[in-house]
Amino acid sequence: MERNVRILGAPTDYGANRRGVDMGPSAIRYGGLTAQLEAAGATVTDAGDLTVPHHATRDADAGADNAKHIQEVEEVCTSLANAVADALAEGTTPLALGGDHSIAIGSMVGSARDADIGVIWFDAHGDFNTPSTSPSGNVHGMPLAAALGVGDFEGVEWANADGLSEENVAIVGLRDVDDNETAAIHDSDVTAYTMSEIDEYGITEITKDALDVVTSGTDGFHVSLDLDWLDPREAPGVGTPVRGGATYREAHAAMELVAASGEMRSMELVEVNPVLDEHNETAALATELAASAFGKRIL
Repeated sequence: MERNVRILGAPTDYGANRRGVDMGPSAIRYGGLTAQLEAAGATVTDAGDLTVPHHATRDADAGADNAKHIQEVEEVCTSLANAVADALAEGTTPLALGGDHSIAIGSMVGSARDADIGVIWFDAHGDFNTPSTSPSGNVHGMPLAAALGVGDFEGVEWANADGLSEENVAIVGLRDVDDNETAAIHDSDVTAYTMSEIDEYGITEITKDALDVVTSGTDGFHVSLDLDWLDPREAPGVGTPVRGGATYREAHAAMELVAASGEMRSMELVEVNPVLDEHNETAALATELAASAFGKRIL
């Protein structure tokens, strides 16, 4: 299905514990994103980057210890939510480029404005912490909990995606989850698939099951693709690499199934850190996976 795609850059690292991920949008663009999307049959408009607080004015100790730089995260996510909602209202598919994974709060809030959505979350991590449970205070480990209004995020208007329910969320590829997150995920109606389950059943079966979850009774779904979902041998340029992740072909197979569903509403690519990358390899891979999600196929 041909799409009009609007690229939205969110060059932030406020939610992360390592600098450099704010350069992710530039690296992904440089990696050939527009060309890859056009090869998939998409018409592409690049809306540029959101305006974010400059690093020179950033206080290294800003915000509470248990939710670092939360004010900056709120500012960026509010802007991104409006941009995503505007893109959808104008008949285009928003593709947000991070930046760290905290930007997903804005993507989900915007995508869920005036719609019931599902979310498929490709990630090594659960991102289901809250300020009360996070061992680091880094907000990039909290976006799913924030959008779902879990714990401290209950009733936090800017962070809650009103059209998103736990039963329409599927996390695919978990392999590094905090104890508190494990308990919270088990206590929720979120569906989670570990890498062990992918090993046992295969990426195709798992992704099909996940797509059933996120499309059941929804108006479409949002795709959140953290590049640390892949094995570090495939994607070395990420801030929190964990061995044992998805392979190159597994990742493409999953994105091809996303495209085949025809129900993707919005997408984001996050956690590409060119400072840690090798010859922009991870950013280039992000562009390839985006193209697969938007319909590029081998034949």
